[in-house]
Amino acid sequence: MGHAGVQLTAAEVRHVGWVGLIGNLLLAAVKMAAGIVGHSHAVVADAVHSLSDLVTDFAVIAGVHFWTKPADEDHPHGHQRIETLVTVVIGLFLAAVAVGLAWDAVRGSHDQVGLAPTGIALGAALLSIVVKEGLYRWTAAEGRRLDSPALVANAWHHRSDALSSIPAAIAVAVAVINPRLAFVDRIGAVAVCVFIMYAAFKIITPALAQLVDTAAPADERRRLEEIAVSVDGVRDAHALRTRYVGPKLAVDLHVVVDPELSVEQGHDIAERVRLALIEGGPKVDDVLVKIEPDRGGPAHPVNREP
Repeated sequence: MGHAGVQLTAAEVRHVGWVGLIGNLLLAAVKMAAGIVGHSHAVVADAVHSLSDLVTDFAVIAGVHFWTKPADEDHPHGHQRIETLVTVVIGLFLAAVAVGLAWDAVRGSHDQVGLAPTGIALGAALLSIVVKEGLYRWTAAEGRRLDSPALVANAWHHRSDALSSIPAAIAVAVAVINPRLAFVDRIGAVAVCVFIMYAAFKIITPALAQLVDTAAPADERRRLEEIAVSVDGVRDAHALRTRYVGPKLAVDLHVVVDPELSVEQGHDIAERVRLALIEGGPKVDDVLVKIEPDRGGPAHPVNREP
């Protein structure tokens, strides 16, 4: 991706982050006001949860400035792993929110005392579900389009807020109908927290795998081997290694060529292999190719990385 493309992507990511931040701020204000006026501790607590989303929105807005910087002398492979770190932080924050909500539910701290909730509180909780689910779908779609794991992770934080509004809405509705059935709130909240913890796990696991240089999946490695061997002049390929730098792959491999070729011809083959892998490989960002002469022995076994 050229420098202009990087700038465009960064601007788009920041735009998504700002939309989420402003949406969370406005929604939290509406829920806070409705919870106070409507006598609902559940909706007030849900408003506080919406405010917690501002942390991850800020993380995306601030972080994209750093992870889209081009490679430099101190960071020759680029800064993409900063996005991976932001993704881990968002996942951990999601898990912490789930634990906090579950603890509140177990203690029964949601709307257990005070005046009976009113319809305005229920309306705010229902509005939160609709708005936050909409933000989730849009942010997740933009994250996939921009190939940004951090945006996809932040989308799940939007959904966690939508899910946390469900028990709040149920609790208010049940309390309006029959205050003695308010325990439904605690059961629903714990169920939702399990779902949020699972989402956090799905976010954190691949990000941590990238940070510890986990190889690409076997089918992607096979595809890389096939592309390399298909280049004219390549007789074999081996010692293929892959690792993630942010969401993209860095690849290095050895290719076997005719030993009678000149240095320039070997270099040309290596360059063709590099371009073929970047253009046709699965999210390949960088390739290092080592040329080896064919010494007439059996084909080298390809290192398929366990």
